[in-house]
Amino acid sequence: MLSRRALLAAGLCFPGVVHATEPARADVTFQAFIEALRPDAIARGVTPETFDRAFRGLVAPDAAVLTRTRRQSEFVRPVWDYLVGAVSSGRIARGRARGAALASTLRAIEGRYGVPGPVTLAIWGVESDFGASAGDVPTIRALATLAAAGHRGTLFRDELLAALTILQRGDVTPERMSGSWAGAMGQVQFLPSTYLAHAVDFDDDGHRDIWISAPDSLASIAAYLKDLGWDQALSWGYEVRLPGGFDLARDTGDLAHFTEQGVRRVDGRPLPSRGRASLFLPGGLGAPAFLITDNFEVIRGYNTSDSYALAVGHLADRLGGGPPLAASWPKTAGLGGPGLRQLQIGLAAAGFYDGPTDGRAGPKLREAVRRYQIGAGLPADGYATAALLARLTSRPASRP
Repeated sequence: MLSRRALLAAGLCFPGVVHATEPARADVTFQAFIEALRPDAIARGVTPETFDRAFRGLVAPDAAVLTRTRRQSEFVRPVWDYLVGAVSSGRIARGRARGAALASTLRAIEGRYGVPGPVTLAIWGVESDFGASAGDVPTIRALATLAAAGHRGTLFRDELLAALTILQRGDVTPERMSGSWAGAMGQVQFLPSTYLAHAVDFDDDGHRDIWISAPDSLASIAAYLKDLGWDQALSWGYEVRLPGGFDLARDTGDLAHFTEQGVRRVDGRPLPSRGRASLFLPGGLGAPAFLITDNFEVIRGYNTSDSYALAVGHLADRLGGGPPLAASWPKTAGLGGPGLRQLQIGLAAAGFYDGPTDGRAGPKLREAVRRYQIGAGLPADGYATAALLARLTSRPASRP
């Protein structure tokens, strides 16, 4: 069961792909791959007729898809740059208009799944601009290209078989089954396996239609978040102000504990009295500071990017009438992908980090940075900078 997050791992590459200098061999290899897939598809209940219709006219890999995979690992933006596009004034206005038009549907979905309407609406907005930009790459073509390349073991092959299962069930035709270059489908950008596990028919027309139906798309998002563990008693998080002298080493605890330590929401409202949270400083000290709850991690279950989860959370707040962020972002960006990879390697060698060296930020790397900063006597904000990497290289801290 994989969502769009499985497609965003850094370093997508295709060793063994036959390039354009050998077109005849590439076409033969691609066709052989498709034919080798037939027995497994039939074993899953896909009829020969459905199989042949799905692959009709597909004779070669999609070169544009392969080009996108080679560019993917180079694309890194600071969180504030990501927020500019994801939470733009235009998107907020469109989202509020769509929310008003679908108010009764959103209330019904929230009543069934316990996920607030603005959160569901925000994911819809970030994934497809409220259904307006769902992607037009044929899903079978995209997945067949990726699967034939053999990337990440059987991931894309399994997703291709799941897509054929969807076609066999009749929820969509091959002509309408489309989405991103990497096989994520429709207005919600589900991979086929995620669709099979979580998509719902909310408008009761007999089909789980995430390509055309707004009710099905919104309800499928909410159902997925519920299955990932959404706690309806909590927000995703809160922008906060830290008191002077706050101990950054104590970054996790009950919300009541943070209140006792003098942490306050920037909007003046009190923090909830129950639930746990952790301090999140995506731009370091002086930039916007957040207390994030377990629901932030639920959003990351949809897409593992910190920037994505923060954008969804903040967009949800804005769609619900909340203000812009109070604090300003820093003038200079933190480390990009190559620098983050060097930092991961250095922290691993020093005994602070045991995750993948993939050049991607996330909770595990943030915690490793914090532990290094504590050992080095630095403010433990978890923010990866060029200065931090230079210090690690020249003066390793004490091992944890």
